[in-house]
Amino acid sequence: MNFLTWFVGTLTLIAGVIGISNIMLVVIKERTKEIGVQRAIGATPIKIVGQIILESVFLTFVAGIIGMIFGVLIIQGVSALLANVPPEKAVFLHPEINVRTVLSALILLIISGTFAGFIPARRAIKIKPVDALRTEL
Repeated sequence: MNFLTWFVGTLTLIAGVIGISNIMLVVIKERTKEIGVQRAIGATPIKIVGQIILESVFLTFVAGIIGMIFGVLIIQGVSALLANVPPEKAVFLHPEINVRTVLSALILLIISGTFAGFIPARRAIKIKPVDALRTEL
């Protein structure tokens, strides 16, 4: 059961990273002119990359916190439902959340958010200011 939990969690994390990366690619496409203007007035590629990665980490962090809150609520609900079940009939007794695991997952989410923003950030710094200002959305 423990292996299955880790396996599903890992696949969910990978799907989340792909989702955040796709969202960021769409954001880059929509903000092409803005990035072009920033580059034209002197923004360095490092600043653009930092901005994109920060936004990616923020989205990942917020989604992770919301997911953790829902997870805690679900576990508390299951625990409340199992409180009335006799111990010999219960499959799970007193489900709980390990704080160390939650903090490890949060750190892993932040690292994943950083990686999820890398591809969109690289695409953003390839945008030439002149071409970005010419594009029409």
